[in-house]
Amino acid sequence: MSRSPSRTADDLSNAARVLVVDDEADIRELLDMTLARMGLACDCAASVAEAKQYLADHVYQLCLTDMRMPDGDGLSLVQHIGGHHPTLPVAVITAHGSTENAVAALKAGAFDYLSKPVSLAQLRTLVKSALTLPEKKTCGTARSQDLLGNSAPMAQVRTLIAKVARSEAPIYISGESGSGKELAARLIHRESVRGDKPFVAVNCGAIPENLMESEFFGYRKGAFTGAETERAGFFQAANDGTLFLDEVADLPLAMQVKLLRAIQEKHVRQVGATAEEPVNVRIICATHQDLRRLVEEGKFRQDLFFRINVIEIRMPPLRECREDVPDLAHRILERLTAGSGSTPPALTRQALAALQDYAFPGNVRELENILERALALHGDGVIEVADLQLQPEKVGAGDTLEFGGGQTLQDFLDEQERRAILDALQKTRYNRTAAARILGVTFRSLRYRMERLGLNDRES
Repeated sequence: MSRSPSRTADDLSNAARVLVVDDEADIRELLDMTLARMGLACDCAASVAEAKQYLADHVYQLCLTDMRMPDGDGLSLVQHIGGHHPTLPVAVITAHGSTENAVAALKAGAFDYLSKPVSLAQLRTLVKSALTLPEKKTCGTARSQDLLGNSAPMAQVRTLIAKVARSEAPIYISGESGSGKELAARLIHRESVRGDKPFVAVNCGAIPENLMESEFFGYRKGAFTGAETERAGFFQAANDGTLFLDEVADLPLAMQVKLLRAIQEKHVRQVGATAEEPVNVRIICATHQDLRRLVEEGKFRQDLFFRINVIEIRMPPLRECREDVPDLAHRILERLTAGSGSTPPALTRQALAALQDYAFPGNVRELENILERALALHGDGVIEVADLQLQPEKVGAGDTLEFGGGQTLQDFLDEQERRAILDALQKTRYNRTAAARILGVTFRSLRYRMERLGLNDRES
């Protein structure tokens, strides 16, 4: 199919053609009239077979299909279009509350979905988004080089990002702390039709539970003590763009219910308001925790997990991409020295080998910390192994703990406790409440232990 790299809203009347597939004549007529008012040409099919014939005979910029048809279902049509017309965005129309059908269609490659009764405002928004999609890239990879590395795992991530960026499906990004989950989310946003719209990143673990609803959905003036003015929430701030929920596993169960409704209904209600308002937001979630295990333990709602985990992207840990370490290290050093105008120091061959052999429990974020420290310690424009100050490997379950050289038992135990606390703080981006939860202690106990060990929130 030949069309321009991207189509603006002003160009919608320029020969854009839509295929509507529904066995109900009144729905076909409603969609036809609405699309005509937008300046779009429209063909209507009453069955899957008729739709396939239209697709064989004509070129379309969008397909809208019902899920239930007399000779098949919309899911089979989505799969047919994906195989025979891969550049054609297709959206499905599902029965009200039929979340399973919507998720199945998105997993099969649908661009987006609408629920019956069809909201004309949401229909217009969907159509405009679909018609402004950039032309599918023939290279099959994302253009941005924010996610560096030529290893096979990173190449697979970039290829998947280029694919999912063209849909409106919710994305779940899994991976260890420091592996680049937010970078991946920003890249998905930039490569999508929403690229010039807001990207709002939220650390769910950093919001007090009693403020979550007002932070996410906003509040009206006078809704509670201290609400002296009206304030928009994260959903309103991200309207027409992308809302990135980092550490989504930290959301309490009560907030998970509200989030699920907002995602499914595409409406939110401000605290203190009597009516809901529509929002057009793409949701991308991430966490370093195992959401499937949390679902089994009853700590994360299964229905919300299935709703946000339509497409999963796993960010590989740095130890699985060891061949990328030299390039990453050089680029990080260039960035760290850019402000000072100085030349980045060189890493000796031994230093590079040491970095490639290191396990990096903190992944790329830990690599940045190591190199930033090495910049302060190196001399003569060269970084040696000693300048890196790499931490010894963590003790495995089958290994033997060793101490000696004049070290007392208390000193040894303090060091193990210090490492455990720093590891938990790093995993939670130095959120002490979340770190205490990981360590299985109270916040007050963690604060006491940190004070006793002489630690602060940014100890490295």
